[in-house]
Amino acid sequence: MNGKGYTPIDREWMSKALALAEQAGKAGEVPVGAILVQEGQIVGEGWNQPISGCDPTAHAEVIALRDAATKLGNYRLPGTTLYVTIEPCTMCVGALLHARVSRLVYGAAEPRAGAIVSQLQLTESAHYNHKIEVVGGILADQCSELMTNFFRQRR
Repeated sequence: MNGKGYTPIDREWMSKALALAEQAGKAGEVPVGAILVQEGQIVGEGWNQPISGCDPTAHAEVIALRDAATKLGNYRLPGTTLYVTIEPCTMCVGALLHARVSRLVYGAAEPRAGAIVSQLQLTESAHYNHKIEVVGGILADQCSELMTNFFRQRR
């Protein structure tokens, strides 16, 4: 989960997620972006929208899952990889598990609320009937810098 096990294409997809995160930041949202890929194609994308959408569940990951589920006509999304710029929170990990996402690739760790390695290790819990392959740390510096700059401007 430390950036090992990723491919050059993973870096390309994460760059696309970073562009969505920048879009969120420009809209005044916490800059997190996510894309869902299946068989080399983007099937869902999202960026944080809880403020503008007055929706506490409108995290980038959830928006990307909703987008893909609608496009594919199925709430289950096996064979997909989610790329997200920041380590997912508890809610988002739950959504990934329920959607049966196969692989998660995230950028920077989220020390306060991350539910993959930082605070909880939900994807390693034995009681879930679905397992997600996890790779973290891809373009972590760029992802982290985007968040740091956003919050620095807010203060």
